[in-house]
Amino acid sequence: MYKKRLGILLPLIIAPGAVITLLAWGFWGHQQINKAAVFTLPPELFGFYKEHIAFITAHAVDADKRRYADPAEAPRHFIDLDRYGDHPFDSLPRRWEEAVAKYGEDSLQAHGIVPWHVMRMLARLTKAFREHDRERILRYSADIGHYIGDAHVPLHCTRNYNGQLSGQHGIHGFWESRLPELFGDQYDRITGRASYLQHPSEVIWQVLRESYAAHDSVLRIEKQLAATFSPDQRYTVEERGGQLLKVYSKQYSAAYHQALHGMVERRFQAAIHTVGSFWYTAWVDAGMPAMNYKGEFILSAEAKDELDSLDLKYNSRSGTVAGHED
Repeated sequence: MYKKRLGILLPLIIAPGAVITLLAWGFWGHQQINKAAVFTLPPELFGFYKEHIAFITAHAVDADKRRYADPAEAPRHFIDLDRYGDHPFDSLPRRWEEAVAKYGEDSLQAHGIVPWHVMRMLARLTKAFREHDRERILRYSADIGHYIGDAHVPLHCTRNYNGQLSGQHGIHGFWESRLPELFGDQYDRITGRASYLQHPSEVIWQVLRESYAAHDSVLRIEKQLAATFSPDQRYTVEERGGQLLKVYSKQYSAAYHQALHGMVERRFQAAIHTVGSFWYTAWVDAGMPAMNYKGEFILSAEAKDELDSLDLKYNSRSGTVAGHED
């Protein structure tokens, strides 16, 4: 079966050709994580990020849009840990070169590379700080926030990422998009001050360990709950983009959200703190450069053209992009 990492669709589409495209955390979730992460930063960084919070927030979703423009993008958002045996954290080397030597780059790419890509983005962000490149600081900050957010999603850590192996097709978007969009305004965004990360690679692997530990509960709880609801109670019709689509009902969503006992909010909060900590770590490792940039921030013509192209390809998308094969 050909798997699709983007454009995970809820079942039972009503209008012909109508789809609901659900991205990791949804656009709302990614944007709110980046926005809230700004408020974890110390005074030396807060002023700069607060001044550019609109950019950091809006461009939190560039990485998802990039899937429609760059075929190499999809594996950067996930890692199927259960492809690596019963004890994947013992099997997988933390260093990219060692992982390639053990499994081969093609295999790693096929099963997702999010932890290694987060570290690659940290190096790029550190270099941008060191070189006082405001444009790259902002773009890399937005992007690394996205990938770190993805790593906090339990279903980004398993090959059964959309319940397609357990008769729960659609659960991916249910957990990470539908629930946050319905209940996320109630989430506490105060997570404490960002921390300097002595060993950032260990931190992102610990994030994945926690996400992976939760993925069985995500699936099991929904399956148990579904047995207590009839199909007409689980789904409802909503208008999206002028089309009527079947989505998970608010009643069923509320029941699932409650049965998860705060899991979605905890992962959301953890993502906020981790994003701020990676931003802060990049700045410290760059030598803590002064962030007193003068003048209005204006994107370079090259960057503007690139982002305009992303928007064009995303807005003209056909509904899905391929991820990797099962």
